[in-house]
Amino acid sequence: MAISLMGCSGTAPRSNAPKASESTSPSASGSAEPSAGATTEPGADRRLGESATVEWSPKAGVDGKISITIAKLESTSYKQSFAGWKLDEATLARAPYFVRATIKNAGETDLGGYDVPLWGLDDQGSLVEAAAFKEPFKPCDVKTLPKPFAPGASVNACLVILVPDQGNLEGVSFRPYEEFDPITWEGDLTPYVAPKASKSPSASSTP
Repeated sequence: MAISLMGCSGTAPRSNAPKASESTSPSASGSAEPSAGATTEPGADRRLGESATVEWSPKAGVDGKISITIAKLESTSYKQSFAGWKLDEATLARAPYFVRATIKNAGETDLGGYDVPLWGLDDQGSLVEAAAFKEPFKPCDVKTLPKPFAPGASVNACLVILVPDQGNLEGVSFRPYEEFDPITWEGDLTPYVAPKASKSPSASSTP
């Protein structure tokens, strides 16, 4: 099994861009928590556990609205979480992290099958794209929104962020295109703890 790295650090792509009216400059109250039903201003800062609601067009003609909550940033190691995977030298030069998030469809459009443009933010201020896998990865799965992902639906998602040069993960940015002033979550790292395997009930002995 192998990891397919679909992105490295750098600027966000210009694809999946929201409508032009959404790329407004942040207001002075950009870091304030939005009222119910409102969208979050570009440039807003969030702490872990806080939500942001954004209008998002994953492709032309698909106009959606999602609520994003970044719950946790987890540090891990290849020894702990990647046993059995074939890793090349370029991958091993990166530091692995997991991002736990909850995504809710807060609009009226089915958004099934799309990748939400969330990027890792490292200690150099660079964006790091989530890694893509050719096989299921149990410690941190679900990057693409499930099909269907109807209005009102929500999913607990996880992103694998491999930070170049063994760097540190500082936060997460929602940045659908380069000119968008990103909404950013920052907070402390939590060590990843693998879930305990459930024990099968032991069979009763026969006298």
